[in-house]
Amino acid sequence: MCGVAAIYSYLEGAPPVDIRELDSIKQALARRGPDGNGLWTDRTRRVGLAHTRLAVIDLSERAAQPMSSADGNVTIAFNGEIYNYKRLRASLESEGCRFISQSDTEVLLQLYQKLGAGMLGKLRGMYAFALWDGMRQRLFCARDPYGIKPLYYSRENGQLRVASQVKALRAGGAVSNDIDSAGAAGFALFGHVPEPHTMWRGIRSLPAGHYMLTGPGEAPQVTRYHSIAEVWKQAPAIGDDAEAGIRNALQESVRDHCVADVPLGLFLSAGVDSAAVAGLMRDAGAGDISAITLAFEEYRGSDDDEAPLAAATARRLGIRHHVAVIDSAWIEARLDGFLADMDQPSIDGLNTWLVSGQAREQGLKVALCGTGGDELFGGYPSFSDIPRWTGIAGMLPHALGKAARAAMTGLIGIGVPIPPKAAAMPELGRSLPTAYLLRRGLFLPWELEAILGRELAAEGLERLRPIDHIGEVLQPDPGDDFTRIATLESSLYLRNQLLRDADWAGMSNSVEIRTPLVDARLLKCVAWPLKTRADLRTKQVLAAAPAEPLPLSVVSRPKTGFTVPLQPWLENTPQLAAWRRVPLLRTRGCHWARRWAYTILDPVLNPA
Repeated sequence: MCGVAAIYSYLEGAPPVDIRELDSIKQALARRGPDGNGLWTDRTRRVGLAHTRLAVIDLSERAAQPMSSADGNVTIAFNGEIYNYKRLRASLESEGCRFISQSDTEVLLQLYQKLGAGMLGKLRGMYAFALWDGMRQRLFCARDPYGIKPLYYSRENGQLRVASQVKALRAGGAVSNDIDSAGAAGFALFGHVPEPHTMWRGIRSLPAGHYMLTGPGEAPQVTRYHSIAEVWKQAPAIGDDAEAGIRNALQESVRDHCVADVPLGLFLSAGVDSAAVAGLMRDAGAGDISAITLAFEEYRGSDDDEAPLAAATARRLGIRHHVAVIDSAWIEARLDGFLADMDQPSIDGLNTWLVSGQAREQGLKVALCGTGGDELFGGYPSFSDIPRWTGIAGMLPHALGKAARAAMTGLIGIGVPIPPKAAAMPELGRSLPTAYLLRRGLFLPWELEAILGRELAAEGLERLRPIDHIGEVLQPDPGDDFTRIATLESSLYLRNQLLRDADWAGMSNSVEIRTPLVDARLLKCVAWPLKTRADLRTKQVLAAAPAEPLPLSVVSRPKTGFTVPLQPWLENTPQLAAWRRVPLLRTRGCHWARRWAYTILDPVLNPA
């Protein structure tokens, strides 16, 4: 896991690569790769690559980056891990290729020389890279199918700039600092900035499952090579024993995700997802696993305390377990560091930032987690709520929607404790995209003016077009309600919030977070049985995958999520008081997530 950057002067009149700018971008990525760094330019200085390294596979200098092919024609800066690199290497060696390192990076170089962009269909892993093809004079950038690893780009004055983080591109000093209204509106609506937008108008996100090609005189062209909706739609039939097929696919994914030349850690909660990953790691032969759990003083003795059940799992599986106890004073002392590390505004990420910091204190570079189980096996309330809402709202007269919203909003305004989403149900519950916005929405579209101001809110909604944004994810139609909601949750919430936060929060602590339940090959293997067998759409199937049964107390625990006690912190921490300036957020019963979102957004929109 690493940080990558590139600058390419693709128009003839553009200036050559500014080495100082590229170095500034590289320095901003230093914590992503504390084990080494490098910078490369071609002889004409029309293109330059930079890299910061977190050494996980092949710790030697032979695996340093940017790395060039033996003939010098191809050079790459790569962030991620290719879990099937040994199998790919063996295949390449059988065709006469020779290697000088044991790295997955060198496999990428030689695979590209064989297949070009067709290489992407061969990869199992998480990745984002910039590759210079000197023979064809083009820059080839790509991002993994789920978007586990980010890649951002900017076009200014005939130059293309690429980096692993938005902040790194801004650190170079050549990118506009103007706020992107669509990004701001997206954050207010969803609690994250939806790709391809970012919070800055001059920076875009290369979408997950896409690659980008740029050559002399050619504007960057972005092409999709993978679609989650398409996988669900075209799900190939597997053998008769569906349960065994799912179990084998899960075991294979976790086994591949355990490939490393450093010790492995695990983020262990009280839930089924991480417990199942722990059991499957043990089945895969991973030894010396260090599991880490967060415990909060505010949760001690309550159902939200993750530590007791996580400890039960660790004991059952015989793995080492570390519990980090966090209190409000500890958080208050580190809050500025957390906010400074956040790459783009997000209402999530604090939990991952905290547990990653604990992992680093334990000497770990790599940790697996259970992210993705809910999206695969229907673990979120959205899987039941959205079909129910659309069924009820669809029976109501269309004209009732706005009238009901106006009436209930008026009652809210005089202090009647009606949840804002309840007021919006008759209007937004009618279709799957609008019901998804209602279910996952943080603020509702008509509330954005109170948070962003009239002009920014209006422009942002016009540019983002949130309902269309949601609907586009469902093209092609993946099938029934289950597969549609699974596609939405994976392509929106998982991608733009959970995975993005795992990247910046982990890498700010120099920790690589691996997600074996978020894997394109796994999805392809389990899509057919989950699409055709409603009885398999349950977390019990995941819980049954390890050879050692999980503790019954873990398997039977109701879904709660990996939470942080933000509500009392918002009430009692002076550093988190910005929300008090907004009347909407001072209303009785206002959800803490709304207050937290404004606290995160305020310094971005109103820098000191």
